[in-house]
Amino acid sequence: MSDDGVDLDGRRLRTRRSREALSRAAFDLLTERGLGAVAVEDIAVRAGVTRRTFSRHFTSIAEAILGDVDQDVHLFNEALCRRPLHESPLLAYRNAVHDWFAVEYGGERAALLARRWTLFQRFEDEPDLFAGYQRIRIEGQRESVRIIAARLDVDPERDVRPATAVAAGAGLLISALQTWAAGDDPSALPDLIEDYFATLVALTTEFRTEESPS
Repeated sequence: MSDDGVDLDGRRLRTRRSREALSRAAFDLLTERGLGAVAVEDIAVRAGVTRRTFSRHFTSIAEAILGDVDQDVHLFNEALCRRPLHESPLLAYRNAVHDWFAVEYGGERAALLARRWTLFQRFEDEPDLFAGYQRIRIEGQRESVRIIAARLDVDPERDVRPATAVAAGAGLLISALQTWAAGDDPSALPDLIEDYFATLVALTTEFRTEESPS
């Protein structure tokens, strides 16, 4: 790798670390005080950076709190891009969820899942956060549709398969997240995701069996 490439990778790593530090600080202050009592200056001080640095990364406090969620969406779509082309769209989506989860929340990073669980539980009481999450989710799904369309070499405006696959996969993931947030076990999400996808497979098999001519 050239020196320019090393410098670029270094800048990207520093940028990600700065965003993560700010998002972590914003989340901690949210849990301590509630959204209405958190100021940009508080987040910057907690993260050990200037207000100007905060403004380079985020446009609002809610965006900072959701920064790790936004990063998760991008990392998931990167995992989806890496799935082998021979996989069907929905299988690729399911395996990308598994890949993303193993990297971001497996092993020593498993404790991060409890923070996500706490954040998702706050959505009901913090409508601004929930609205921001919805925007992130919808844009992430649009990107997933573009990725699936590229895998199939089709125009997503004319071929409904990419949107259908993403609607199914994202719908299952959202249902698992909602069940998880309503529960009392922060570590339950992986099993819930598997259960939802396995249930879809079972229902699809039943549907095909019932539709098959006798």
